Amino acid sequence: MPSSRMPAKSTGMIVALGLGLAAATFGAAAPASARPAPVAAHAGYTGSAQAASDNQAFFDAVLKSVAEKRTENPGLKSVTVTYNPSAAPSFSSQISRAASIWNSSVSNVKLSATSGTGDFSYREGNDSRGSYASTDGHGRGYVFLDYAQNQQYDSVRVVTHETGHVLGLPDHYEGPCSELMSGGGPGPSCTNSSPDANERARVDQLWANGFAKALAKVNQAR
Repeated sequence: MPSSRMPAKSTGMIVALGLGLAAATFGAAAPASARPAPVAAHAGYTGSAQAASDNQAFFDAVLKSVAEKRTENPGLKSVTVTYNPSAAPSFSSQISRAASIWNSSVSNVKLSATSGTGDFSYREGNDSRGSYASTDGHGRGYVFLDYAQNQQYDSVRVVTHETGHVLGLPDHYEGPCSELMSGGGPGPSCTNSSPDANERARVDQLWANGFAKALAKVNQAR
C-alpha cells in the first residue's frame, strides 16, 4: 500500500498510514547490530489527504480479506483478523501486547496470530520515513516497525497505534495523550497504549456495520 508512514525527521511528514506518531521512534528492542544511533525527535506531525486515503485503503483490504474468509466458512461465529508477526521478531512482545490491548478493548473483532498467510503481517527494519502501515498490492497489508522510531517513543504505543489503522482508525495528531491515534503528537513522554472510549466505540461500529457491508459486497461478487 502506498505507505502510511510516520513523518521522518528530515521530511517532517510521513507518507501514508504512519502511526501518526509522525516521525516517531518508538522504543523497541532491536538487535544492537541493527539498531541505529539515537536521533533527535522527528519534526512535523502533519497529516495529509494521501495519508488518510492510504489508511482507508489498508483498512478496506483487511476488511475484504476477512469477509472473503467468512464467505468461504459461513459457520464462523466471530470476526477474527489474523496477523503473522514472524518478520518482526524484535517486536514480538510489543505485537502480542498490542493484540491483547485491542482484544480486551473491543468486542466485534478479535486479533489472532498465525504462522501462515494472515490478513496482514508485521515487518521491521530501518526506514528514514519511520513506522507505517501499508497494503502490499495483493489484497493484504503489513505494518512496518522502524528501529529508530522505536528508540524515541513507547514501542507498545507505536504498535498498538499502527494496529489501530488495521482496524479502521485514522490518525488524529492534534489529540491528547489519552487518544491512542494522536500518535506522536503529544510527544515522547506519552506512553498511553490504550484506545479511549470513542476509539473503542468506533472500531466496534466499523466491525459491525462496515463488516456487514463488506460481506454483502463479497457475496454479490461471487
